Amino acid sequence: MYESDTSSPRDTAVVIGGGMTGMLAARALALFADVVVIERDELPAGPEPRKGLPQARHAHLLWAGGVAALEALIPCIGDRLVEEGAWRAGIMTDLVSKAPSGPWFHRFTTPTVNLVCSRDLLDATVRWAVLRDERITLRRRAEVVGLAGTASRITGVRIHTGGRDETIPARIVVDASGRSSRATVWLEGLGIPPVPERTVDAGVVYASRMFKAPGSAADRFPIVNVQADPSRAPGQGGIILPVEDGRWLVTLSGTRGGEPTSDPESFAGFAKGLRHPIIGDLIERAEPLTDPVMSRSTANTRRYFEKAAQWPEGFVVVGDAVAAYNPVYGHGLTAAAQGAVALDNTILKYGLHREGLSRRLQKAVARPVGNAWNLAVGQDALYPGATEKGPTAADRFGAALVDRAVDAGARSPQAQRHLLEVMSMQKPPTRLFSPGMLFRMAVGKKRPHLDGPPLTAAERSMTAPAS
Repeated sequence: MYESDTSSPRDTAVVIGGGMTGMLAARALALFADVVVIERDELPAGPEPRKGLPQARHAHLLWAGGVAALEALIPCIGDRLVEEGAWRAGIMTDLVSKAPSGPWFHRFTTPTVNLVCSRDLLDATVRWAVLRDERITLRRRAEVVGLAGTASRITGVRIHTGGRDETIPARIVVDASGRSSRATVWLEGLGIPPVPERTVDAGVVYASRMFKAPGSAADRFPIVNVQADPSRAPGQGGIILPVEDGRWLVTLSGTRGGEPTSDPESFAGFAKGLRHPIIGDLIERAEPLTDPVMSRSTANTRRYFEKAAQWPEGFVVVGDAVAAYNPVYGHGLTAAAQGAVALDNTILKYGLHREGLSRRLQKAVARPVGNAWNLAVGQDALYPGATEKGPTAADRFGAALVDRAVDAGARSPQAQRHLLEVMSMQKPPTRLFSPGMLFRMAVGKKRPHLDGPPLTAAERSMTAPAS
């Protein structure tokens, strides 16, 4: 799929940002051009924390839709990650989850599989695989200070590196610089009108801490998730994510008035105060490896570049630079991977030199962004102060639909499979309107709600008080 065409000189593409989104965009573009990735920081050689990525310290997982996109771009990357310590979690086999509306989900076998590991390992493994490609060059410690070109066509980027300024010509420039993107400033400087934006900020604060898993739990333990209820403020939740090297990455969250703190002594107490104490009970038996780390940069922010009245050829914005999400839903990585696949497919269809390509690309990457956005905002918009005018009618309708779907999924494996297809971004949210799903939400045969978390006997023994 990714063989080079050496029959004619190759174009140059520039990717701004060497994070996950930038690496995947570079991988997609390498079929069509020689790629230069511009990264302002020094990237670590292995699975270590990266400057400018505070969210990496908190729980992440790659949903099934993201796994499929990642492996379409980098074949066998999932196997490589597993070799390095990641694991494939069957959802709902390997998930103990309390829904926002209250019930516990039943556990059952499903083909939906997520990849679970630390963000450091995921980034390092993808970076290693991408930078092995000789068509991709990484420029470290270089900062993009502006775009070269005009309002009708971008012809490259201007960078500052090593105390000097330089211009890198390019057929196409892809901005993958994340939440800190200056794309709107650069475009307005060229005379392009501002694009619509929306921010939904539930005021979520995260506190995360790494633990050594106790006893046999180091070998295999399910993901444990107590989700926040947006109908009850403050919304508080938590997750235990078993990652490589026998560790548990535990992330606690709370909205305005119910935030966790960085105090190590209050970490387990906060977890016990959630709508069920299971996370607190479990971590009392685990050995802390780090102090809690905090994050407050959790607002959902979307820039509707695909709706711009004017758009220059040769420029595309992807990933968190288009939309950044509350990390609790875990959809940012999947949207980024699916966006990179959209780049690949669109250029493959139209060619890199087709007039109007950039607008087509911007619309293509907006589709997975929109799916992730609807899933995140439908919940967060309900919290007090999340938006200036409160939730819209569409927000309320979407949240009510998801609540009904979650209730049906908690009682019916068939309904839960439909819901999982949406939550894992294998299918768009319109899947919830399918006749089969609507029937099960309304009158389908349903199991009773579970009385407590669906743990096995061995798992349950680990929630007993430590001796």
